[in-house]
Amino acid sequence: QAQLVESGGDSVQEGGSLRLSCAASPYTYGRACMAWFRQAPGKEREGVAAVGPRGISNYADSVKGRFIISRDDATNTVYLQMNTVNAEDTGMYYCAANRRTNCVVSILSREYLTWGQGTQVSVSS
Repeated sequence: QAQLVESGGDSVQEGGSLRLSCAASPYTYGRACMAWFRQAPGKEREGVAAVGPRGISNYADSVKGRFIISRDDATNTVYLQMNTVNAEDTGMYYCAANRRTNCVVSILSREYLTWGQGTQVSVSS
């Protein structure tokens, strides 16, 4: 049974908006730090945004002011609201979870052990 399932990826025009969702199992989600990463073709995976169990968030400089990460504890779901997207936002987006006690709200991939399968975002001009 998948522990993290992403959805919401789509093709969108530059300047548009998109919302990604990550549905987590209760075991994976509870008190975990959750994050979104992305990987463009030919590039390394990079952290986009992270949110802790108390709602503290952390963003990559490239998405600050445009993307918003949030979590819904009632449904064990993490969201990534993507606004004013541009071509550099194209890539496969992955959800990840860090269940360590007192987890750090980090966008470094080494902090995360549980990963989803990804959802594709394509931004066109």
